[in-house]
Amino acid sequence: MASSLIVLNGQDEIPNYTCGRESKPVAVLTGTSWATSAQIGPLLELYKFPQLTFSSFDPMLKESGQFPSLYQIANKDTSLVDGMVSLMLHFSWTWVGLVITEGQKGLQFLSDVRREMDRNRICVAFVKMISTPLVSRITNPPQHDFLTRETSPVYVVIIYYDTESLNDVNFNVAKYLVTWRVWVTNSQWHADMTGRNFILDSFQGTLIFSNHHSEISGFEDFIQEATPFKYPEDTYLTMYWYNNFHCLFSDSDCELKNCTSNASLALLPMNRFDIRVTDGSYNIYNAVYAVAHALHAMLIQQVQTQAVGSGGQQAFSPWQLHPFLKNTQFKNPAGDQVNLDDEKKLDAEFDILNFWNIPEGLRLKTKVGAFSPRVPRDQQLCLSEEIIEWATASAETPRSVCSESCRPGFRKAPQEGKAACCFDCIPCPEDEITNDTDMEQCVKCPDHQYASIARNRCLPKSVTFLAYEDPLGKALAGAALSLTVLTATVLGLFLKHQDSPIVKANNRSLSYILLISLMFCFLCSLLFIGRPKQTTCILQQTTFGVVFTVAVSTILAKTITVVLAFKVTAPGRKTRQLLVSGAPNSIIPICSLIQLTLCGIWMGTSPPFIDTDAHSEHGHVIIVCNKGSLTAFYCVLGYLGSLALGSFTVAFLARNLPDTFNEAKYLTFSMLVFCSVWVTFLPVYHSTQGKAMVAMEVFSILASGAGLLGCIFAPKCYIILLKREKISPHGFSDKTHPRRYKPS
Repeated sequence: MASSLIVLNGQDEIPNYTCGRESKPVAVLTGTSWATSAQIGPLLELYKFPQLTFSSFDPMLKESGQFPSLYQIANKDTSLVDGMVSLMLHFSWTWVGLVITEGQKGLQFLSDVRREMDRNRICVAFVKMISTPLVSRITNPPQHDFLTRETSPVYVVIIYYDTESLNDVNFNVAKYLVTWRVWVTNSQWHADMTGRNFILDSFQGTLIFSNHHSEISGFEDFIQEATPFKYPEDTYLTMYWYNNFHCLFSDSDCELKNCTSNASLALLPMNRFDIRVTDGSYNIYNAVYAVAHALHAMLIQQVQTQAVGSGGQQAFSPWQLHPFLKNTQFKNPAGDQVNLDDEKKLDAEFDILNFWNIPEGLRLKTKVGAFSPRVPRDQQLCLSEEIIEWATASAETPRSVCSESCRPGFRKAPQEGKAACCFDCIPCPEDEITNDTDMEQCVKCPDHQYASIARNRCLPKSVTFLAYEDPLGKALAGAALSLTVLTATVLGLFLKHQDSPIVKANNRSLSYILLISLMFCFLCSLLFIGRPKQTTCILQQTTFGVVFTVAVSTILAKTITVVLAFKVTAPGRKTRQLLVSGAPNSIIPICSLIQLTLCGIWMGTSPPFIDTDAHSEHGHVIIVCNKGSLTAFYCVLGYLGSLALGSFTVAFLARNLPDTFNEAKYLTFSMLVFCSVWVTFLPVYHSTQGKAMVAMEVFSILASGAGLLGCIFAPKCYIILLKREKISPHGFSDKTHPRRYKPS
């Protein structure tokens, strides 16, 4: 406050009263923070005294409207958040801690960085706020324990530090946590550069976002030549010389003596004095030029509008400088644009510095990259990764994630109660994939494709069907042809012995029809094998239904014939007339015509068609014949079953009729086998899919046909081939004329 009064009055005496004739300053350069501006700002504002701050840009100073006479030299640093988040994305760091200094700027930075991190799916592991007192003793700086045992383990920490204190703030970090971490911070942060309380390797590899500025020509020469002997009025420089170059003060005039020969600030180590231009130095440089440009513009205007006195200096008040400061816009000697209008300020560009401290005490900051918000987004971040020194002393980039990435074939499953970056990796289910890392949902493969074993890509399914080349297809086709040949052989045997009593006794014409229909039954099974076509799909069901109807109706006719034959007791009876007229044989065309009608309705309304089954067999698309209408299919099958049940019932009733060649019991057993096969077929057919379903239907056709062939004709063939004496006229006579009982 006293300094402010001196600036206003030009003297260190009575406030608000000027009696001296000394020249007074026209503007004041400050590096104050928000809290300090709140103290001295209102006093300077009373006189509209221009105030230029060379600290980092603080939007609160203008947004509050309390300091209209205040001008900020630094560019806006709103792009700092974008730069830090871009760095996180570049290195795939998704689990990051935040250490923020308290205050308006710290809270604003916390809000901005969390919003940007959330937008880019970067999680905050923890947030620690540290205090920044305005005043602290040099010998006893405040300690900040911002990492404790309770802090979440994390390998990357962002430190946002904002202070105008002249003291270094020492961060007292527990050794078990601080080593092998990556610190990302802004240029206002600095570790204990003097070496006190500096833990070895604690901040090795720190990445610092420093405001970019061009080099000031002649600045390093100025630093090398700056001595207290050249600038005796600078008491700070005198004290600095005394503390660093082993000087003594003379007792008479308090001047320095016995200093190190050729002493220069440039000779001091980096941890004592950094000769490079800091942000504050560069802003002071621009502030001086800004005031000079404003003064120059104001003086030119006064010369043009007022008559100049006789060589006297024209006086003006500091508040008259405001219109010119507000419009000040120029390029400094270093080539950078300077603008005091907050609305027209550009976002700051940043140099990314890497802090090297190995060997201990090096304290070197090396530029390893840059961030510019003034170029397209994909070109904003530029890094030279090969020269970055990491805290891990390894060339490999450190990782900082809560959970390792889920590789292709797995999906992320959030962990309950934890951040979005903490998740488990769950394998994708069958026929679903993920082809990228960290995918949240598995994608189902199209029907014509299937998932690879690793579940990371979809492979085209191979087209398949019950082919003749398949082992199952070969077996079924071989069985069908073998049974066909066997049936043809039986037919030939019956034709050869057509006049034998055993062939004639059971209506040989019906036997021939049955054998021929069984041959077609076996051959129709071949329609189910091979690549399905529209014609074969239609022929499969119609042929199967009709030929089996002929076979079963023939058996029914044979059974009825046997029953009628044993009921004939006298000539002229109606039963005898039916038997002689061959009426039972009419059952075959009648039953077949009914089945043909059912098949015609089926084919006319909803015929079978070619279909694909992409789910029954992994990795294959099976081409099958769709029944079209299951109702029609079961009607055909049900009608066939009713005929079989009728034949079984009639044959069962006639099983005990006496006769040497009575085949009723064989017909009964054949129908029992036939019905058993198709009753078993229904549940098994519904429980299978794809080629197995087709194979099941073929097997049922062959098994039922073989049952009919074996049960009915095997005994006859056995007698014809091995028991010839039974079919001789003598043997037949003995068997057909049973012994008569003598009257008692």
